[in-house]
Amino acid sequence: MISVDRIYINGAFVRPHGTAEHAQINPATKVVIGRTLLGDAEDVDRAVAAARAAFPAFSRTDVAERQALLRRLHDAVQAREADLVRATMDEYGSPLKDTIARTRFAARAFLLARDTLETFAFERRIGRAVVRMEPLGVVGIITPWNANYTLLCSKLATAIAAGCTAVVKPSELSALQTNVLLECIHAAGLPAGVVNVVNGTGEVVGEAISGHPEIALISFTGSTRVGKRILQQASQTIKRVTLELGGKSANIILDDADLDRAIPLAVRIAFANSGQACVAGTRLLVPRSRLGEVRERLAREVAAVKVGDPWDEATTIGPLVSQTQYDRVQRYIHLGIDEGAKLLMGGPGHPPGLEHGHFVKPTVFENVSPDMTIAQEEIFGPVLCLMHYDTEEQAIDIANGTIYGLAAYVSGTDLPRARRVAARLVAGRVLINRAESSEPTAPFGGFKQSGLGREYGPFGLEGHLEPKAVMDDEGELP
Repeated sequence: MISVDRIYINGAFVRPHGTAEHAQINPATKVVIGRTLLGDAEDVDRAVAAARAAFPAFSRTDVAERQALLRRLHDAVQAREADLVRATMDEYGSPLKDTIARTRFAARAFLLARDTLETFAFERRIGRAVVRMEPLGVVGIITPWNANYTLLCSKLATAIAAGCTAVVKPSELSALQTNVLLECIHAAGLPAGVVNVVNGTGEVVGEAISGHPEIALISFTGSTRVGKRILQQASQTIKRVTLELGGKSANIILDDADLDRAIPLAVRIAFANSGQACVAGTRLLVPRSRLGEVRERLAREVAAVKVGDPWDEATTIGPLVSQTQYDRVQRYIHLGIDEGAKLLMGGPGHPPGLEHGHFVKPTVFENVSPDMTIAQEEIFGPVLCLMHYDTEEQAIDIANGTIYGLAAYVSGTDLPRARRVAARLVAGRVLINRAESSEPTAPFGGFKQSGLGREYGPFGLEGHLEPKAVMDDEGELP
């Protein structure tokens, strides 16, 4: 049993003022493996005060100094890869290969931010004015349980690159991972107050951060419902917000697609991270003329998916994070059946022999119409909706026909045509014949109710900066 009774404020590990506890549960076994003492609003106040005090000096550091800090953070996280992987496996249960990849990306995020600084223009000339890009101030970072320290490192890297200080609320479901990461951050030797981390619930610590008058920017990844609440709170002090929210991404299989490639890719896109991914392509749109071929190949591909022990390298889908998440996915599976969709694969309940954890059957629905609940709402589990279309125009309409616009996917052998389709999809990121991005510094974020603002690379960095125009009384450039 691991006890986490510390948070990180002003460069030191301290005991939180809060007294509430949270049990850390291994989702593969349902066994309690740790307990975490949670922070409260008073802890947030202390963290913000430390970040605020550190900001004047840190905001004046030069690019080379911040690049050196980012390098040290990379090295510290990389050195603890095995510990981070184990904590994540025990606490979250994502498959081993996926966990290793995300852990390596977490370390790499600091190098990507460092590299972005190489060419970023903090001073620009606009006519007779000089525009200086200045750090906003204290950034409030709130991360979700499905990629907690990966997103924490990415967001933190951008804040540090910009010269901002930070107050972080990680998911309370991820406290064991966060505890290891805090040791990495401490080992990197950042100036006191630059990074402050308070464990806690969204209702307590998240609310205190979102509404705090001394925080200039909220960087949040999570559900659309919570994003709306954060936006309301942030409006009271005119905070800037970056919100990466939910998705219901479409994957369009064009009629010229190579199904030997497209269908395995579709299953990977839908079931990545055990289906607990905001970018999951959970609506598979196929031409009616190829529906029979797709059904056959899809059934064969899903039947080969291994659900089970996340430590087994052959496992593709591990347990869902919690009983709450398991119940949510089961509710949507039942809704799909009740609304008239037909089960092609999977269905309610646990896979045989896996009743001891939060495991679900990889599920594929067919005969799904665009207005069904399972075709409109984010399920956040390994549930795929197979839908058909008659024309390319209809496929685009169906793909764009939700409140979301985070990601989209297109498969086809005629690349110019696939690019034309991609150009008409309302989504922040569109991948053609791919499951993952080929450019980690490309902007990431959503259209519509999938969010506001962008993360990563120069677009993410600009979101942490405020332009100041400077002109003198003689009209000369300063």
